[in-house]
Order: sequence, then structure tokens, then C-alpha cells
Amino acid sequence: MKYLYTVRGDDFARAGKASTEFKHVLSQLGIDPAVIKHSSVAMYEAEINMVIHAGGGVAEADLSPERVLITMRDRGPGIPDIDLAMTEGYSTAPEWIRELGFGAGMGLPNMRRNADELKVESVVGEGTTVTILIRLPTAGEGK
Repeated sequence: MKYLYTVRGDDFARAGKASTEFKHVLSQLGIDPAVIKHSSVAMYEAEINMVIHAGGGVAEADLSPERVLITMRDRGPGIPDIDLAMTEGYSTAPEWIRELGFGAGMGLPNMRRNADELKVESVVGEGTTVTILIRLPTAGEGK
């Protein structure tokens, strides 16, 4: 099952709407609570990055019996140094964003922590695609 969401840039009142809606879908389907938590946190962090840095984008969530696959695509400025951006506390968010409580430099590290696999592809001047894979536990095992 595929779910598609539009993430509006610079709209902090709606920031987190896509991840919240997908969390609700997972809950209604009876998905393991640990998977819901990991999916929600990782997707939220990617969504907030899109709002702050990229002027929005598109979130696609694909659910199968084996996994949750979340793909976040934007046409923002791109990430010049992905390794540096993966460093906890590193942030390029402007001061006014930090005053709102965002931009602490934990987005990508939190995505990595909550994903079984994380892939970040970025081209400066063209945009970024973040792919988050979270495996669903098989019968009898937890996340």
C-alpha cells in the first residue's frame, strides 16, 4: 500500500502533518507499536528538514508485510556534505528557526537511529532524497 503526502515548505503550523497522518494509518492497520514509533520519528525528522531547508517536498510511504519504506524528495538547495550533516548537533538552520525550537542538528542522526537502513542522496542546487527502511517483525519477534 502506498501513501503520498505533500509537505509544504515554511509552514510550521502544518509541519509534521504527513508523519502524523501516516502514524494514524499504521495504528489503524495494527502495525507493531515499535515500528510505528520508529517510522513516525524518522519521517517527522525528514519532514521537518524539508520544511526548514527545502521549501517542502513530497513524502511517499510504502507499506508491505515485510517493511515500511519512506521516501522523502525535495527540490531544495541540497546537502553539500552529507557526512557532516549526519553529525549530531551540526545544523545550518538560521537562528530564527532555532528560536522556534527546530534546527538542533538532530534530524539526520535521529533518522539513522530509527531506521534499519537510511540512504541520503543529494545534489547541491537540485535537491535531496532520503530513503528510510524499517523492517516489520515476523510473527513471534519484536522490533
